[in-house]
Amino acid sequence: MKKSTRTLVLASSFAMTLSLAACNSATADASSLKVGLILLHPAASSTYDKNFYDAMVSAKEKLGFTLVVKENINEDGTCETTAKEMAEDGCDIVFADSFGHEDFLIQAAKAYPDVEFCHATGTKAATVNNDPTAPVKNFHNAFASIYEGRFLAGVVAGQKMAEDIAAGKYTAEQAKIGYVGAHPYAEVISGFTSFYLGARSVVPSVTMDVVYTNSWYDYDAEFAKASALIESGAKLISQHADSYGAPKACEDAGIPNVAYNGATDSAAPNTYLVSSKIDWQPYYEHIIDCVLNEKEISSDYVGTVETGSVQLTKYGTSVSEEAKSKVADAKAKLANGTLHVFDATKFTVNGGQTPTNENMAPNKTWTFNYPDGTDFMKDGYYHESYYRSAPSFDVIIDGINSIVE
Repeated sequence: MKKSTRTLVLASSFAMTLSLAACNSATADASSLKVGLILLHPAASSTYDKNFYDAMVSAKEKLGFTLVVKENINEDGTCETTAKEMAEDGCDIVFADSFGHEDFLIQAAKAYPDVEFCHATGTKAATVNNDPTAPVKNFHNAFASIYEGRFLAGVVAGQKMAEDIAAGKYTAEQAKIGYVGAHPYAEVISGFTSFYLGARSVVPSVTMDVVYTNSWYDYDAEFAKASALIESGAKLISQHADSYGAPKACEDAGIPNVAYNGATDSAAPNTYLVSSKIDWQPYYEHIIDCVLNEKEISSDYVGTVETGSVQLTKYGTSVSEEAKSKVADAKAKLANGTLHVFDATKFTVNGGQTPTNENMAPNKTWTFNYPDGTDFMKDGYYHESYYRSAPSFDVIIDGINSIVE
């Protein structure tokens, strides 16, 4: 299917993130389309990849396109080869789900300009779209305002801790969360910070220890790290890592757990509370609609609560009605703009400093190249996923102990 020539208008020399709330209509017949999905791990073994896979299958069942799935595709030249094979096989759209796939998917996009290559969590689409020497217009990044979903999950965690404190299980001063992160990247830091701020909105004294496995998926390491956090006094565990290791450690120890990407009650029926997740189906439907109707696909797409992209999964059996009510209240305030996750009045940095644009600017060396003077802290809060779709918040705020080994 031949695509029309595209023009992308930028607000400045860097990409302005576009939130597309009404672009997932995909009303035309999609049966003529073939879509390729590249997964880092087998869908059956990873909460992360399963989330992408399940959403794609739902989109396929709704719209009727042909789906080609390749699992266990490493973040190396295998990804480029796989993407090119999908293009040769007639795929109109190729989507890859892991951060490390990006450079290899860009190379495939250069080789097949009539195929759309879409990538979750990446940072380079706006740059390559507007390369003055060799623009790559058919490569696109996507993410969601999942920091809002993590904040809501943090509210559930905070309410559970408040109830445990009221029941005399431990004191407010002992209210410590343990968090198992994959890597000390902005995506992970943004996520655990928003989760922490949600919990602290209910229990102001809460602290959090964060440890890293240095892998997106390592069941044994995630289990071991969660177990060590519990032994060191954590009263609740959450995670940004992809296996069921941390939930199983919580189940074994009888410690509440907040998951990510999907409900983990199958592994932790007695301790699972809730999970935040990105529902990728609205984005899949959006890009399919764009291809069918020759519409512009933005360099950066940000799904939101309003698009149905940011969700909480089902609640665990121990989640109280008060917790659910607080989540509903916070969700409404996020939607109407009276609550901002990274409100500068709600946290400090560097031992008590008020957040400013100077002390909150992301690290250019491993986030993205933004112009000096870019205002991340305007209007009194950090504007996450505003200048690009992927998270950029990478400052460790007071109250969080990030342990990098």
